[in-house]
Amino acid sequence: MKSIRPYLQIARPDHWFKNVFMLPGLVFAFYDAPHTSLVALFPHLLLGVAAACLAASSNYTLNEVIDGPMDARHPVKKTRPVPSGKVNIPLAYIQWLALGILACVLGWQVNIWFFSATVFLLVMGVLYNVPPLRLKDLPYFDVLSESINNPIRLFLGWHIINDQYAPTLSAILAYWMIGAFFMTVKRYAEYTHILKKEGKQCAVEYRKSFRYYDEGRLILSMVYYASAFGLMAGIFLIRYKIELILSIPFIAGFIAVYMRLAFVEDSPAQYPEKLYTDVRLMAYSAFCFILILGLFFVDIPALDYFFRPYTVR
Repeated sequence: MKSIRPYLQIARPDHWFKNVFMLPGLVFAFYDAPHTSLVALFPHLLLGVAAACLAASSNYTLNEVIDGPMDARHPVKKTRPVPSGKVNIPLAYIQWLALGILACVLGWQVNIWFFSATVFLLVMGVLYNVPPLRLKDLPYFDVLSESINNPIRLFLGWHIINDQYAPTLSAILAYWMIGAFFMTVKRYAEYTHILKKEGKQCAVEYRKSFRYYDEGRLILSMVYYASAFGLMAGIFLIRYKIELILSIPFIAGFIAVYMRLAFVEDSPAQYPEKLYTDVRLMAYSAFCFILILGLFFVDIPALDYFFRPYTVR
């Protein structure tokens, strides 16, 4: 077990919780086709979740192997299996390929749309990590290329139910922008943590994009992505489900609650798998999700009157 454990660690099963971002896709698809049989859906749901977890682990394995030399310069990540020498690199590459192939095989069993989204997730893992392109090293592209996993997960959830067409563009863009916001909060927390502990040079050695970033640029990026999310989400709810407008004050509150993590000492935002330790965030997130879920299946005709378009003469 000692020899196997490092390979399990680099697959990061503790990060599988991120596939909860498939859930809104499932909700949207079920709202779009409310007569879907939940019993008939269950096998596809199991296959889809398994495929998404394996694809994520394939990407994490590749990330751990390629980032090993950089992680060795990080005050905390230097103890990970690769930089600490516990992993045989050729075996790790075999694990990366095997997990990716198995994810595609399971994805194919769901439908062609789900399979395509699974392949896209794996391709983005390569573009993000592998030189010479390695989007991870480019400022702004690093955040946008990693956060695109959010709309891909939206696709995966949606296509477990819907095998005919993609979700609406406004929902995809909103999901992408909220993911970019989350990633920028993580970047800011990482940057300030290393800056205080080791200095700017150490931060740059750990992540090349930190050569360009500073605290001001990262804060501006957070504001930009949060604003873009708000605009895209507004377009979606006005066009497709006006009742969701009642959730706007609470979603804005969620942005504020999450953004405060950027300024917390040794912030859990650096390690998303530890976010569950923030009880306030977890409770508020659960409240917002239940509220939005409920509003999807409630009709309030009076809202159409108040928000219907009109022409000023």
